[in-house]
Amino acid sequence: MIEENLLIEQLKNVKTQDKAFRMLMSIYKERLYWHVRKIVVSHSDADDVLQNTFVKVYRSIHNFKGDSKLYSWMYRIATNEAITFINKRAKEQKVDVNDRQYQLVNNLHADVYFDGNEIQIKLQKAIASLPQKQQLVFNMKYFDDMKYKDISEVLETSVGALKASYHHAVKKIEAVLKET
Repeated sequence: MIEENLLIEQLKNVKTQDKAFRMLMSIYKERLYWHVRKIVVSHSDADDVLQNTFVKVYRSIHNFKGDSKLYSWMYRIATNEAITFINKRAKEQKVDVNDRQYQLVNNLHADVYFDGNEIQIKLQKAIASLPQKQQLVFNMKYFDDMKYKDISEVLETSVGALKASYHHAVKKIEAVLKET
């Protein structure tokens, strides 16, 4: 795999930008897709958000300062795009964001791209019952196995606050799963 600094250099160079961007997409597309998918739930919505994310990355790469890892920067863009997307859809449908997320989880059985079982549906419903920030922290820590330091870069929040959010999320999820 190409070294990150070299990739960034190639992304910022007009002559090598397109080839470097294709490489960037091949390296990060799947990880970003699954991160976005956990936020927006629906496969087609995740595809739309992922496309918007890569367009924004392509257009903004010259603004990348290197204060964080490239992946953390892209993760932040993907997270913000996903949150903007679900908020916009909820507003269009005149429903609360959490209600919309819960409806999407309830429809997972009909999603041909979802191959989970009943226990995974229950877990997704429990996650959907969390406040948005706790959902993000839980998904990044539990499913993506990200370190708190990396989550901190993405969400621009202190490690201490993230640990507290994760702890509260786990307790709420355990309580919901015990009820069902």
